[in-house]
Amino acid sequence: MAFRITKEFHFSASHRLAELPDGHPCGRMHGHNYIVELELAAPADGLDKAGFVRDYGDLKQFSQWLDAEVDHRHLNDVLDRNPSAEHLAQWLYERWLPHYPQLSAVRVSETAKTWAEYRP
Repeated sequence: MAFRITKEFHFSASHRLAELPDGHPCGRMHGHNYIVELELAAPADGLDKAGFVRDYGDLKQFSQWLDAEVDHRHLNDVLDRNPSAEHLAQWLYERWLPHYPQLSAVRVSETAKTWAEYRP
């Protein structure tokens, strides 16, 4: 793809990860201040008439949904899979691709130094 845009979103939530060795700190309930980046892409001839991959204003629907459905929730109760950052990125991608066909990747950060990305 010739053009890529990203927009960053924030939410806070708790989770507990299963399938970890006994004593692993992520096996205990804990929380993060998450950062989510949506990346949308278009080929060189795929921009709209205004020259956009997608109007950033169109992403407000995602922001509102994130605030209403994910922010300040326990992710084990929200996701249909173990709520690792990798699974969260994949889950968000799958859920929002029908709304944003240009969606090319979702990145999730749990800490200032860690990122997980889902890019099919």
